[in-house]
Amino acid sequence: MTEDLSPAERYAAARKRAAEQATALADFREMYDFGLDPFQIEACQALETGKGVLVAAPTGSGKTIVGEFAVHLALQQGKKCFYTTPIKALSNQKYADLVKRYGVDKVGLLTGDNSVNADAPVVVMTTEVLRNMLYAGSQTLLGLGYVVMDEVHYLSDRFRGAVWEEVIIHLPESVTLVSLSATVSNAEEFGDWLDTVRGDTEVIVSEHRPVPLFQHVLAGRRMYDLFEEGEGRKKAVNPDLTRMARMEASRSYNPRDRRKGKMVREADRERERRQRSRIWTPGRPEVIERLDSEGLLPAITFIFSRAACEAAVQQCLYAGLRLNDEEARARVREIVEERTAAIPDEDLHVLGYFEWLEGLERGIAAHHAGMLPTFKEVVEELFVRGLVKAVFATETLALGINMPARSVILEKLVKWNGEQHADITPGEYTQLTGRAGRRGIDVEGHAVVLWQRGFSPEHLAGLAGTRTYPLRSSFKPSYNMAVNLVEQFGRHRSRELLETSFAQFQADKSVVGISRQVQRNEEGLDGYKASMTCHLGDFEEYARLRRELKDRETDLAKQGAAQRRAAAAAALEKLKPGDVIHVPSGKFAGLALVLDPGIPAGRSNGHRGFEQHDGPRPLVLTAERQVKRLASIDFPVPVEALERMRIPKSFNARSPQSRRDLASALRTKAGHIVPDRHRRNRAAAADDREITRLRAELRAHPCHGCDEREDHARWAERYYRLRRDTQQLERRIEGRTNTIARTFDRIVALLTEMDYLRGDEVTQNGKRLARLYGELDLLASECLRDGVWEGLSPAELAACVSALVFEARAADDALAPKLPSGKAKAALGEMVRIWGRLDALEEEFKISQTEGVGQREPDLGFAWAAHQWASGKGLDEVLREADMPAGDFVRWCKQVIDVLGQISAAAPAVSGAGDGDTVAKNARKAVDALRRGVVAYSSVG
Repeated sequence: MTEDLSPAERYAAARKRAAEQATALADFREMYDFGLDPFQIEACQALETGKGVLVAAPTGSGKTIVGEFAVHLALQQGKKCFYTTPIKALSNQKYADLVKRYGVDKVGLLTGDNSVNADAPVVVMTTEVLRNMLYAGSQTLLGLGYVVMDEVHYLSDRFRGAVWEEVIIHLPESVTLVSLSATVSNAEEFGDWLDTVRGDTEVIVSEHRPVPLFQHVLAGRRMYDLFEEGEGRKKAVNPDLTRMARMEASRSYNPRDRRKGKMVREADRERERRQRSRIWTPGRPEVIERLDSEGLLPAITFIFSRAACEAAVQQCLYAGLRLNDEEARARVREIVEERTAAIPDEDLHVLGYFEWLEGLERGIAAHHAGMLPTFKEVVEELFVRGLVKAVFATETLALGINMPARSVILEKLVKWNGEQHADITPGEYTQLTGRAGRRGIDVEGHAVVLWQRGFSPEHLAGLAGTRTYPLRSSFKPSYNMAVNLVEQFGRHRSRELLETSFAQFQADKSVVGISRQVQRNEEGLDGYKASMTCHLGDFEEYARLRRELKDRETDLAKQGAAQRRAAAAAALEKLKPGDVIHVPSGKFAGLALVLDPGIPAGRSNGHRGFEQHDGPRPLVLTAERQVKRLASIDFPVPVEALERMRIPKSFNARSPQSRRDLASALRTKAGHIVPDRHRRNRAAAADDREITRLRAELRAHPCHGCDEREDHARWAERYYRLRRDTQQLERRIEGRTNTIARTFDRIVALLTEMDYLRGDEVTQNGKRLARLYGELDLLASECLRDGVWEGLSPAELAACVSALVFEARAADDALAPKLPSGKAKAALGEMVRIWGRLDALEEEFKISQTEGVGQREPDLGFAWAAHQWASGKGLDEVLREADMPAGDFVRWCKQVIDVLGQISAAAPAVSGAGDGDTVAKNARKAVDALRRGVVAYSSVG
């Protein structure tokens, strides 16, 4: 090739090669036994020239290489590099990778659980740790040259996303930022913002998957390709799948069905029955066997339920599946015994160790947040080593953990999002299927979706074809953020800083588009107004009368409905435990026994924020033995007690036998009673004078007699609809301007009222709040201020602090949680009262949880478990009473430990308890009491 070049060209090429070899990138490339991709080279070159970079690339494409180059540059230049990740498991994994490359002396780790070599030149940490350092002005920041933010698309996360923006905004200007993101559709917009707040930032987007991904649908015994083969045109959905979906959609066969006036012929039905017999949803063991026979293992099957993941493993074991030979089984046992050697034998039984080990030896495992962290880490290690070949996982596995597979299986395209069953988004689909195809091992990756009733190939094609999803800011100011900002920058500068957030950047950009829409709407309004002109009179006036009539009729209908609801609520408030009622409608309609009348009407705070209750929500036992908390929607009409029954003191709502016995007594006592039918009153509109007047004015109006009246009315309806939409757009423009700053102003006003701030001065109370991070930061500060936790033992303090972090996974429709007695119970009650006071203040200052700001009600559901564990009780007893998986128990304990650490730093040095037994000292004792057994086991340090 060089022979074809002129001497001058050869000289220029040689100079270029020499220049490249003199760069840090050339040294870095020699550390790897594979070549770098073009996007990696481009990003590394930009970094070496001093620019910040945003790299958006698919899962598994190797974007972390760019982060590792930042580490290389920092070490070469004698600077520090912080490598941040969203979750502790990822931090542990990255720490292990970097230690392997650079040695244990040069790499440190900082997470909520571990602190290893924190002064090293390279430190891996969770993003929250870096945020806390920035606010505290930590000395560790001295000499910092590079920060790598892995999985930066986490800033979309509703609960934790604000932390990423806080770090990006507050990092010193001298620090070069490396942002690594999944493929997002608005990378350029995000890059523009980074350019604004961080200076020169190069945006590198790669859509290329290093291992091509093939999409399949498994139906019955056959695996279908989702797309037809073909090049040079848009991919078309496999017509076989479309035909099968259409055939399944045709409803079930009935001899009475008529086709063209004749009975359906038996032969037709038999033919279609044979075709349908080829379509079914294969069982889990069947799917794994099928993939194994086609050489498509190892595979991850995503199931959006922890219990279903465990059930899947059991189904495979019962089916006799064995994916490992004897040599692999022995190696698995050796690794597992080594990793779990620190766990006492009595705990192993409680944790289901032997059933778990049986699955691992056969090459099958579950992976979900309910598992003990040590168990999850073992599954990850064995999967990467090829000793576990089938993993059944919840979607949490998709969050950055390095567990690539040859195939990914999705059982369903619907998941529970905490409020309802919803379709997974294209972004979620891309994240999940991105695990398929191991770079350097597999030639291709495979995404397999199981056929389900009602399956739509076109919907799946839409998910598979939409490769990207937009990055949306979830940034909101918090109380802790406000006091930290005011202390560092003063109120005015803090307000300006918040207006540089990505959230405000996006809001401001959207206003431009909305303004254009308002202009277009105003042009449309002129056209509609001309079209509704009537030669007989003022049609705009006639249309206004029609609209007033319609609005009045709607208002009266709403008032009637509201009165019926109020009557129903009033009837519910009269119910007492032991009343037998007839639930008039809903899923649990029929005979029921009231166990607990429920809360009074008003505003309550659940695990997902504020809820408005029209009336009590009685907890009832139905005649079908179900214990459920009903809502006002189940009572469209007033209900009254039909009978009274005594509820035995020994009744336990969680015991099937108790429910069965009481339901049987209920049917015997009141099964024969027929409830009275509720009669509706005469409609209010029939006697309303305003409606009578408006109807008379309409009939008397000149336009009422127009032959084209209804045609004009249609144009008028369009005019009013467009005018209403335009007014809404104008309100949106007003609402989106300075939104973050306005929220900050309201927070500052509340903190000033409570003596946390005085102008630009942060008071002693404010300094305490500045050390408390978390969702209930202000509540924790108020508890310290009021001495609520003084005089508590370490176990009692752990119980109280658990209420600041714990949130139940399911809606609270069971009986009240079990609480420790004595001082702890009184302190928990006082915490709820303080929250009520704060809630009223937030309402007064227009601070709303619906906007992601404010204090939710403390959840007491983990208090008993935290108290028992801190008191030294055994794991078996604690887990049994808490009715909670080991993984959840460990995670909540670690979060309690984290907040106790903050409290020990924030609590006053001397409390009113005397004998030096301060809250701070007891918080440290509580940390030691909680950090034992399964809670203390950790993969690092």
